[in-house]
Amino acid sequence: MKQRTLALQSRRYFLQGAAALAVANVVPAHVNAQVQASRFEADITPLLNTLSGGKPIVPGRVLMEIPLLVENGQAVTVHLSVPDAALGTVKSLHVFAPRNPRANVANFYFANAAAAPEIITRLRLAGTQTLVAVAAFSDGTFASTTAPVEVTSSACLDLSAE
Repeated sequence: MKQRTLALQSRRYFLQGAAALAVANVVPAHVNAQVQASRFEADITPLLNTLSGGKPIVPGRVLMEIPLLVENGQAVTVHLSVPDAALGTVKSLHVFAPRNPRANVANFYFANAAAAPEIITRLRLAGTQTLVAVAAFSDGTFASTTAPVEVTSSACLDLSAE
């Protein structure tokens, strides 16, 4: 009887130890994945402040169309426009992708006589993220919009750009 009790205790200790090891191996992997993801997601606030010279960037006026789900981040089609802009009022359009190794992914500059700008381009994206588009106007104001995109197969995996 004593051997049976000892064997049950040993099994319990074994199962408790195995469960503890399983949890110990899963939790750090989950935390490590979160750290890795945040490590490569840049804070684009300094880039936006440099672009605007510290002036406020107001949400709105800029339209950005992008698929919600893309299979491959190698060439994601993005459509940018400022439909309510008067002739020659938009100086530039900028696109930021916070998870890319270099977050400022596209810049477009327009001449004074340019009509309401409309851009269709392709970007490389390093995973699921929220893109930010900013328009700079000739009167010194700035407007922006955001668009989430889920990428199933990432591009831009430049791990050396930390």
